[in-house]
Amino acid sequence: MAYMTPDQEAKCHGIIHSASVAAAGIGAGLAQIPVSDNALITPIQLAMTISLGAVFGVELTKSAAQASVASATAATVGRGFSQVLVGWIPIIGNVINATTAATITEAIGWLLANEFAEQ
Repeated sequence: MAYMTPDQEAKCHGIIHSASVAAAGIGAGLAQIPVSDNALITPIQLAMTISLGAVFGVELTKSAAQASVASATAATVGRGFSQVLVGWIPIIGNVINATTAATITEAIGWLLANEFAEQ
């Protein structure tokens, strides 16, 4: 089990929630254009990963952060399916895409934060 100090946990909450809100905004705004939001959400997730590493004293290069995000994202292939199936529907697609983008970013963030805390 990973141990985080209260200060580290508070910093992680701020970093992860900010990234999730940004991802949700992009997901909502670009829902009708399948996979178009990936180009904007990925840099948000990379910045989140590098920031989380810094909280725990783990210095990450951009390529190491990309590898961390890629491995954490591997389990979220369903996001693409939800985008294709309902993303094109106005309002409903926007809500689903925003929720999915935020949820995945949140999950990746906490997964990585816990990994960094164990190091």
